[in-house]
Amino acid sequence: MRNLLKLALGGAFLAGAVFAGDFPDGDRQAGREVAGMCRTCHGLDGYARIPIAPHIGGEPFSYLVTQLEAFRSGARNHEMMSVVARGLTDRQIADVSAWYAGHTVSATHPANAEAAPELCAACHGTDGISLLDDAPHLAGEANIYIEIQLKAFRSGKRSHEVMTEIAANLTDEEIREFADWYAATQYRVELVSAE
Repeated sequence: MRNLLKLALGGAFLAGAVFAGDFPDGDRQAGREVAGMCRTCHGLDGYARIPIAPHIGGEPFSYLVTQLEAFRSGARNHEMMSVVARGLTDRQIADVSAWYAGHTVSATHPANAEAAPELCAACHGTDGISLLDDAPHLAGEANIYIEIQLKAFRSGKRSHEVMTEIAANLTDEEIREFADWYAATQYRVELVSAE
């Protein structure tokens, strides 16, 4: 059942994918200025400085916009992000999303690493670098961050049309295994100038 769900969802996402370099609505230079308020947790380059914050450098533009809008509207809640996002205009969200989406990212697995978790690979990529509009990169994320998010999807605290259904059936052991696999992957963000 999981394999069928994975294949169906992967195909559905690929059909409408928008890639990270596609952000016509944002001004990267203006976004770099907005990113000044993000740098303490996410870094100016999008490489997280604290383990409970995700890396956001190189994430798909539309994914970043969607998450910021969700924090602003209250559809997604976080004690810090909800406060920050409430103060952002549509223009600022587009600009800061363009800034972070414009960075180059790569991932390298340890030499002895097993293949990516099959249940995750269709959306989050075989190396943890997603090419899909609606799925974030997971490569190099702190295992605690991934665990928290999967458990939030499983409990219904966080909702997504695909992830809620997938996480509902995951055991704590599977969640830990997936989180550890992605955390062991080296993630690099190359800061790309807005000029």
